[in-house]
Amino acid sequence: MSDEENMPAGWEKRMSRSSGKVYYFNHITNASQWERPTGDSYGDPDKSRRPSSWREENITRTKDEALDTIQQYIEGIKSGDEKFEALASKFSDCSSAKKGGDLGLFGRGQMQKPFEDASFALKVGDMSGPVFTESGVHIILRTG
Repeated sequence: MSDEENMPAGWEKRMSRSSGKVYYFNHITNASQWERPTGDSYGDPDKSRRPSSWREENITRTKDEALDTIQQYIEGIKSGDEKFEALASKFSDCSSAKKGGDLGLFGRGQMQKPFEDASFALKVGDMSGPVFTESGVHIILRTG
């Protein structure tokens, strides 16, 4: 049996272009993680992380710089000077940028825990403040 055949459903081994390290990607949940997935589950969302951005191989922004930028985006959206979808399309490092930041419907256990908790705590139409995960800093606008 090959290494790929021993992995839980949906998982595949990939190579990080930025670090050259092996990581594991689940094409069902779009989760990625450094640790090899085990068992029959889709993996532990708390360990999921995106090793690099689709926009650039090496993320050089510090956590403080990211937070400052996110705060500016939040202020622009709240003032009406900016639209969430336009900012997501232009600046998001998530592949959802191609859809104006729309992740589509997702259930519990499919996102990193802080992201999931913040998403499900919002009412439809509400926007979060900065949400920190291993993947970075996020703004969440609940649309459904």
